[in-house]
Amino acid sequence: MGWCLKFVLSKEIIIKCEEHILVPAMVNQLALQASSLGVEGEGIWLALGTIGMLLGMFYFIADGLDVTDPQMNEFYVITIMIPGIAAASYLSMFFGFGLTEVELATGRVVDVYWARYADWLFTTPLLLLDIGLLAGASNRDILTLVGLDAFMIVTGLGATLMKIPVARFAFWTISTIAMLVLLYYLVAVFGDAVSGSDPDTVSTFNALRNIILVTWLIYPVAWLVGTEGLNFIGLYGETLLFMVLDITAKVGFGFVLLRSRSVLGGGEAPTPSESAADWSHQTPLY
Repeated sequence: MGWCLKFVLSKEIIIKCEEHILVPAMVNQLALQASSLGVEGEGIWLALGTIGMLLGMFYFIADGLDVTDPQMNEFYVITIMIPGIAAASYLSMFFGFGLTEVELATGRVVDVYWARYADWLFTTPLLLLDIGLLAGASNRDILTLVGLDAFMIVTGLGATLMKIPVARFAFWTISTIAMLVLLYYLVAVFGDAVSGSDPDTVSTFNALRNIILVTWLIYPVAWLVGTEGLNFIGLYGETLLFMVLDITAKVGFGFVLLRSRSVLGGGEAPTPSESAADWSHQTPLY
């Protein structure tokens, strides 16, 4: 007698027999099967985001294996943590854990990846810490930016979770203003701190500053045109956009930083340990 095996692929059924295979006439069947492991069609971008962050993290780990200087190691530890945290966030979103639904007052239901905001709450301060230490900024200036950053992320999450459209856009506006103030502070204050450094440090700072400026300015625009805002683009395109931004802002940032002669020991960039020592001689915050 012949035999048959029945497989369930998404919403279709494939019957595989000894003599033949009956395949549904659906050109996107493979994509549907892959996306069934994640969250609808955008699961593929969440999977690629997870892989991209993990590759970045392991690359930075391998790159720092031969580093013995404890001060240089601190830069590596901070930079390795950034894609590591992001990878955990993307993996949780891929399996649907970092996802919730918000029903707006208008009746529209919005899928919200709250794990993305948890990621940003931890990784963006580390990015600012990295560039602040490279610039030789004071701990007071770094803490000021980190505080602004936390306020920006929390109000952005508030905009996402609000059910009344007016409240959503009000909180988005507040978050965006906080981001603009943060970026101005980054350019003006950190730029002034790095101005007396060696050319390689200044060049690296400028490259990292530009990565932050370009990617961070796109984030609120992506929110506005995406499903959480005006809904001009769907969740599939929105997730792709955020994934590209995240990998650029985290892995791209780390690659540029750790290729710098200042971090590798050839420049005069201040180290995290030196900045911490300088803090003890600064005027208290009160």
